[in-house]
Amino acid sequence: MTETIAAADAGAVRWTCPFCPLLCDHLSVRVGASGRGLELAGGDCARARAALARHAATPAPVAARVDGGECDLDTAIAAAARLLGASRQALFGGLDTDVAGARALYRLACRTGAICDAGEALMHGLRALQDRGGYTTTLAEVRARADLLVLLDGDAALDAAPNLVERLGLADAAGGPRRVVVVGPGDGVKAALAGRAHLQVELLPYANDLHTTVAWLAALVDGRRLPGAPAPLAVLAESLRTARYGVIVGASGGLPEHGALVVEAVGRIVGSLNATTRAAALWIGAGAGGATVNQVFAWLSGLPLRSRAGPRGLEHEPVCFATRRLLADDAVDALLWVASIDASATPPATQLPLVVLGPPALASSCARAGTVYIPVSTPGIGSAGHLFRTDGVVLLPLFPVYADTLPGVAEVLDRIAAQVGP
Repeated sequence: MTETIAAADAGAVRWTCPFCPLLCDHLSVRVGASGRGLELAGGDCARARAALARHAATPAPVAARVDGGECDLDTAIAAAARLLGASRQALFGGLDTDVAGARALYRLACRTGAICDAGEALMHGLRALQDRGGYTTTLAEVRARADLLVLLDGDAALDAAPNLVERLGLADAAGGPRRVVVVGPGDGVKAALAGRAHLQVELLPYANDLHTTVAWLAALVDGRRLPGAPAPLAVLAESLRTARYGVIVGASGGLPEHGALVVEAVGRIVGSLNATTRAAALWIGAGAGGATVNQVFAWLSGLPLRSRAGPRGLEHEPVCFATRRLLADDAVDALLWVASIDASATPPATQLPLVVLGPPALASSCARAGTVYIPVSTPGIGSAGHLFRTDGVVLLPLFPVYADTLPGVAEVLDRIAAQVGP
């Protein structure tokens, strides 16, 4: 698809939104009435609207920066290569890019021995999967088969993916789940589902907190006798046991500390239910870029993120290689931050030598000494690309709104790798 927006009256362009894990492809983009910014057409999404507002209506040249001063691209790439080449242990963070960028990240990580981490939200589910396995489903399966939907902290899920109600089929009177139970904060979900006569919507507060609630629910689904169990949770457990196909949905980015324990408890619930009926879980990721990079690293190396190719070969450390821990312990001496899609994903506060690859909106946050900033194209805005959807089974193409003048992440990283040396 090569359509472009040339003027405000040129109409809307077919589009796959890269700004949330759902990768909605039913929306389109057009130039706003002011002619300066982009806006949605054919629907609405608060997250997409806010993200589009950070992008100009037409491509504009943006200079790279070294130590806060503007320079050309070649100078910035050479500075980034020197910085990473001199590092004894670099950290690659953010990792918000598409498949091509992820492949280039892996090549550079192997060359430099860098640790790669996309943050806590991705690791909650990954650690639970490594420890206990799990049962997952897809958006289409929920729409077609689920009769009971349990939303854990539904408001957090809506924040992560504002069109979740539509994508799960809850807005469709002719199909989709018929009963929705929102566990925890759910005023936003209730408002989004108001007036839908085909739905039975219930709000169920936490039993103390999310950890305690899922632990109680897991025990009740197992059929244990718990005299002090909250009555609403006992009713929900029985509803899950009698449902034709129950699905538990949550947002991994909204989980509390030690969120992997919540994912593991949900896995136990689903496993128990599948002995007598059908059930699954669906976790909405924090973003499409990190999940895509994890997929690419897994198929290229056999290991997920929080891994490195170091002197001892491939190593995976899901606890020790966490970004927050590495920075707090001064365990790394350089940081490469990639945020080509989410312009609000600024790098963490650090005095380490820093290389930032991001859209023009990130330039102002990269002006300090010891920082190299290289502007890159955003897949789905200024260039084409591919991302994995949150359910992990669909790879969707991204169509550019216009062809900008910025290089892609893959191009920049490969040029840096060529100058870092073997």
